[in-house]
Amino acid sequence: MTAHYILDWSPSAIVFDCDGTLMDTERHWQEARSITFRSFGLKSPTGFAERAKGVHYAECGTLMAEETGKPDLADDLTDALLDNFTALVHEEPVTMPGAARLVRLAAEHIPLAVASNCPRTMVESCLDRAGLLSYFGHVVVAGEDARPKPQPDVYRIAATLCGVPPQEALAVEDSLTGMDSARRAGLRVLGIGVSPTGPERKHADLWVESLAAPELMTWAGRHIGS
Repeated sequence: MTAHYILDWSPSAIVFDCDGTLMDTERHWQEARSITFRSFGLKSPTGFAERAKGVHYAECGTLMAEETGKPDLADDLTDALLDNFTALVHEEPVTMPGAARLVRLAAEHIPLAVASNCPRTMVESCLDRAGLLSYFGHVVVAGEDARPKPQPDVYRIAATLCGVPPQEALAVEDSLTGMDSARRAGLRVLGIGVSPTGPERKHADLWVESLAAPELMTWAGRHIGS
């Protein structure tokens, strides 16, 4: 695919990831993992932050236990991870650059939804405190009759709730796990972050460094709602 697959196209709906896409929560997850490891007297394995990015928190807790050789602590690590993350997010909810502007512009013309691996209460609380929740018609989370990303469920359900076929919806994602989920569901994918140079680049149809990228805002002004 090329950038034109996105930039010359008008979506009928947009489905956003939350963590790291709308909300600057990835740093909270990283800190929560560090706090959790320390509280159990464990050392974070090398490269763990990258492997954990976009992974459902319950699977992350299991991964933390397995990679530190403490499989019996999986449930305890999972519970502590979520508690630590919740406390950090409530202290400092921050939107990603350009997120609020794009959401408000798009919501004037087409249905919007959120597809997340996080608990519903966490997603809705973050978006509400950031003043964005009211712009989304639907919030779909893993665990409510939907398997977590990278399974396609949350994106497929979100597109259906928006009333459009998946191929007419755009997914906005920052993690390869989430991009894989959206692509498997049939959505076109906008990747947020520095474009990889290897095969991972193909996870998204277009990469932009942030939602504030000038080319993205120009596209939004021309194609959303047209």
